[in-house]
Amino acid sequence: MKRTLFVLLSICCYCLTSRAQDKPTSFRNSTYIKANVTTLINELDVYIEQELTQKLSLELGITGIYTDYPDYVLAKKIDFGQKKPDISTEQFVEGRGLGFRAALRWYIFSIYEGNSRAGGTYFQPVLFYKKVFYPNEEVEIMGNTYKESASKDVAGLQLLLGRQFKKDKIIFDPYIGLGIRSKIYNYSNYNNNNGTVQNSEGQLVSFFPSLQLGIKLGLKL
Repeated sequence: MKRTLFVLLSICCYCLTSRAQDKPTSFRNSTYIKANVTTLINELDVYIEQELTQKLSLELGITGIYTDYPDYVLAKKIDFGQKKPDISTEQFVEGRGLGFRAALRWYIFSIYEGNSRAGGTYFQPVLFYKKVFYPNEEVEIMGNTYKESASKDVAGLQLLLGRQFKKDKIIFDPYIGLGIRSKIYNYSNYNNNNGTVQNSEGQLVSFFPSLQLGIKLGLKL
């Protein structure tokens, strides 16, 4: 009888030990790559999200800007009584640039269990910077040709609230939020001032709030 009890206890201990070994004991950091489909009209935003803990992840993004036409609409077509940069429509349309984003994402309510936890409702502060280069534009004054140049720097902070979820390996990441940004336009123009060619260097600085609304789509790597 004692031998039988000993054997049963041994089997139970072995089963409990095996189950404990099979159960994940550590958090596996997963990586996700995403693109913002709501900004494709003028730029390509690509992001990499790296899990740090079960509630926290780091998201880094790079932006390729292939036209600045939406900013032309905001800066020159919508009139709030603001000053307007002395940049032509063609320069806005042909503007090219590059941007960077860095964010920490805190998952407030997680919807997944197990090794992968980057899912659920999250809060995310985002810092970003963009640089746009406008093409030179030639103007002819008194038989001579001059080149006008322009550029733009954009920096800001966004506070986002979103809910990320996945189906198989596909990631859906809709979000909404508020932000504040600064825009600094620099431009160099030439004018005919009573028979004299005059070069004017201009700078326009503006600060304004912004509403963020969009969705990112991606894959779990």
